[in-house]
Amino acid sequence: MSKLSTRALLAELIAFNTVSSESNLALINYVRDYLAEYGVSCQVLIDGSGQKANLLAVIGPQELPGIVLSGHTDVVAVEGQHWQSDPFILREADGRLYGRGAADMKSWLAAVLALVPELVARPLRQPVWLAFSHDEEVGCKGVPGLLAHIDRLPVLPAVCIVGEPTEMRPVLGHKGKIALRCAVTGYASHSAYTPQGVNAIEYAVQIIQRLMTLAERLQQEKNVAFDPPFSTLQTGVIRGGEALNIVPASCQFDFEIRTLPDVDAQPIVDEITAWCERELVPQMQRISPDCTIVFSPLSHYPGLQTQITAATDEVMALLPSPAALSTVAFGTEGGLFQQHGIPTLVCGPGSMAQGHKPDEFVSVQQLAECDAFLLRLCHRLQIV
Repeated sequence: MSKLSTRALLAELIAFNTVSSESNLALINYVRDYLAEYGVSCQVLIDGSGQKANLLAVIGPQELPGIVLSGHTDVVAVEGQHWQSDPFILREADGRLYGRGAADMKSWLAAVLALVPELVARPLRQPVWLAFSHDEEVGCKGVPGLLAHIDRLPVLPAVCIVGEPTEMRPVLGHKGKIALRCAVTGYASHSAYTPQGVNAIEYAVQIIQRLMTLAERLQQEKNVAFDPPFSTLQTGVIRGGEALNIVPASCQFDFEIRTLPDVDAQPIVDEITAWCERELVPQMQRISPDCTIVFSPLSHYPGLQTQITAATDEVMALLPSPAALSTVAFGTEGGLFQQHGIPTLVCGPGSMAQGHKPDEFVSVQQLAECDAFLLRLCHRLQIV
């Protein structure tokens, strides 16, 4: 069979619309069939909805520790963005490859798949695991199911590479994130009689003001390895009210806390929920006992502080710029792998500066650097 190049595979992967709100099953089935052509079996792990799946495959002696090549299959939406061409058709111009997911992060998936013929060509002294997940863009929701299967392996992998776009520089740290929704239920009345109602928007504003105070407190603990060098808290979405002459009975807002790897966000969440129950809810229920303030989790993933081991050092020595260690502000599923006892670093082609934007691209040079790195890794793992 003819070996597909990374560019050709990238074109195939981009053609699948795997926006997080859509199913990724067509792409997963394509990868399954591609691997089968090289005699590589895999597990397709379908989620409870039946519309999303992870994929886990291994090449080599799985009874030994090895390396995980991890990436997510979903991409962010394109609605409201002005693209110069169809975002789901790969376009090449001026040394760049354009398409949704070209940087974040189908270029990595394509490079990993292009490596498969090399991996199966000769026996390996360590196994290589391919771990492709769903719904990373909406809070790393797919990878816990993947890790549940990895936890049952005879031996845990020695190292994981998450191929997020870092311009092929090894990233050894990123912040964690917890996102929540606060739903305020007040009591409606005619606006001419505002004291008879409970204004859900105004109570939501009080909570947001309290969160702003907590955000200022988070800035006191700093780590200069990060930009910004402190944990952050911000409100991103708010909805409420029906008409100007009605005291609003409902308001909800979403907020997130992005913490330094060694900072725990849960005490902040506990503090704001306790304050609401102690201070605000009794005020509201003096008017109506049905008034409530409810916090619901939206997503949560831990930060990453890479545990340096002989295996991570071995991987970094193969990179184009092994000394250029860094951290990033955005989150990945790397912290989850590390939390499960697998030392993890983040490294992949492209830049997050292009991710999530119209005319997202990865440079041909970055793709070539990634191919060269994976080939060096392959040779390192092969039995001489």
